Amino acid sequence: MKVQQLILRNFRNYDVLELSPAAGINILLGNNAQGKTNIIEALYYSALGRSHRTSSDEEMIRWEQDGGAIQVLFSRMGVEQELRIQFLPSKGKSCFHNGHKIKAKDIVGMFNAVLFAPEDLMLVKGAPVLRRRFLDGEISQASPYYYQQLLSYNRILGQRNHLLKKIRERKAKEELLDSWDPQLAKAAASIVGKRLEAVKKLAMLANLMHRKITANQENLQVQYQLSGIGEGDLSPAAYEKALLEGRRQDVFRGSTGVGPHRDDLTLLVNNVALRSFGSQGQQRTGALSLKLAELEYIKSETGEYPVLLLDDVMSELDESRREHLLAFIKDRIQTFISATDEAYFPKNFNSCYYQVVQGRVTKA
Repeated sequence: MKVQQLILRNFRNYDVLELSPAAGINILLGNNAQGKTNIIEALYYSALGRSHRTSSDEEMIRWEQDGGAIQVLFSRMGVEQELRIQFLPSKGKSCFHNGHKIKAKDIVGMFNAVLFAPEDLMLVKGAPVLRRRFLDGEISQASPYYYQQLLSYNRILGQRNHLLKKIRERKAKEELLDSWDPQLAKAAASIVGKRLEAVKKLAMLANLMHRKITANQENLQVQYQLSGIGEGDLSPAAYEKALLEGRRQDVFRGSTGVGPHRDDLTLLVNNVALRSFGSQGQQRTGALSLKLAELEYIKSETGEYPVLLLDDVMSELDESRREHLLAFIKDRIQTFISATDEAYFPKNFNSCYYQVVQGRVTKA
């Protein structure tokens, strides 16, 4: 996967940007609030159909402009493609693949990119939703079908939760859940099955990365943690039974307590829980191992590495972890790195440097 050209029009603080990046490592240097992260955001949006910074598409339109656009020309398995996303105030976005209009949800899986930002260092010690989002994003890029299933599951879940609240308020009958539970159970079983398959591979890859970073001193274990259901039977029938058994509590709570939306990843180093007992350094190493494993997972599933986006993460890693990260990506993965200081990179580091100043990008 290679970005050949990125074109931004009225996107964030850019009026027009036409960037033809190097096939290797591209380093965006500049002070804060100059537009480095906006380039990272545009590439991330092209991969996932959403921003990692905001839920509002209108925020990405340049101030006082009537619309903005992202255009990415890239090659996938040697085939040149184009993805264009247009933003219009109060009208949402329009998406085009090779000139043909597509649905926004169909973006995922066309252009693959992995983002590593400072907030990803919270993967280990942060809330379970961060680890679920990490896992779902990884699998969705490798399997657009999984992404469609996930959207369907979340839609059904939303409907069921809405009904639970109405039942609690005595505005609907409990029997109405009988039509929603089988649908939710079927979707849950499918999603968890794919997650378990992915975690098995991810765990192996993450441990390999972790052992390299720690000079074979530590083993990282990644385990999938189910919520509200036993490990033995994960069939649709088992999920439907669990939903029925937990129905009274769900009505009281007004939300569904069983399913992949409540599951989590457990990480251990040398059989000790990393979240509870790991040092800050160990937790950061665990997060880095997971992100590097994500790159390898997507390559194993799609046949090539995704584009790597490193948003101001170099300042959050110590010298040893920076060296491992840079050694891994060198001559292997097209990478975009935003940073404020060139000192984070070794002298004579083989990369292409850009200076970013107030929405203007110049090659250094």
